[in-house]
Amino acid sequence: MLPDVSMLIDFARMVIEIAILTLVIYKILYYMRGARGSYVLAGIIILLVALIVISQYLKLEAINFLLQWLLVSLPTALFIIFQPELRRAFAQLGSYTVFQGKRRREVIGELVTATANMAKRKCGALMVVERRIGMQALIDDSVRLDIKINAMVLESIFFPNSPLHDGAVIIHDDRIVAARAILPLTRAENISRRLGTRHRAALGISEETDAVTIVVSEETGTISIACRGVLHRDLAISELENYLEKLIIQEQDDTDLAETVQMLEEQSELPSSAPAAAERSAEK
Repeated sequence: MLPDVSMLIDFARMVIEIAILTLVIYKILYYMRGARGSYVLAGIIILLVALIVISQYLKLEAINFLLQWLLVSLPTALFIIFQPELRRAFAQLGSYTVFQGKRRREVIGELVTATANMAKRKCGALMVVERRIGMQALIDDSVRLDIKINAMVLESIFFPNSPLHDGAVIIHDDRIVAARAILPLTRAENISRRLGTRHRAALGISEETDAVTIVVSEETGTISIACRGVLHRDLAISELENYLEKLIIQEQDDTDLAETVQMLEEQSELPSSAPAAAERSAEK
């Protein structure tokens, strides 16, 4: 006996509703994971739950009345508390699919320009581009910023003797969100002694997250990039741009990073050219 068509339609509608609600709840929780208002929301929920349990257990009528009034007013309060986050979320939603690739290319362009200028002046720098794994704990312990990424801003931050030049800059989407961030140093024991603190910090954060870290050496002006515990040194600007495009725009899986390195080096090799400048040092 064939199933009733109306039952199939109702079942399909139920599945669609569950999928939509699951996606919406996931996106809200994912977005709120690093929002400052999330701590306020957590505090409100804990307080309300505690008051409800106590008032119900002790039959406190006045508190029950106040709680009913608070629950009615809570949605309005949440809109006020999360107004900056909601405004930014709706702005991102409107431009996510259309301008995401364009924004990432702009980020890479500003990073490449700043790196090239600082490498010429031998100005030490450490820039971390956040990807899927968040770094909210590091951001909270650093100097919080909210600046659209710009090469001149990056160069001014790392200018010698500037108040923010020590530590790392953290970039989220197309914003500079933190400066003077103290990154964890690598725990590897078999790394080269020639690597300084910046390179060890770049390896350290790449071992704990999927972030892409750019290092400019203060001593030599050489450029390095680290991702997933792999450090590639002495890069040319064109090689740096290729790496960033693969890792940020195309979001290539980190497990394929070694293959990406080999492919880029093969593409850059010419019959009369010297061996590729990028060193592959899997120092984990």
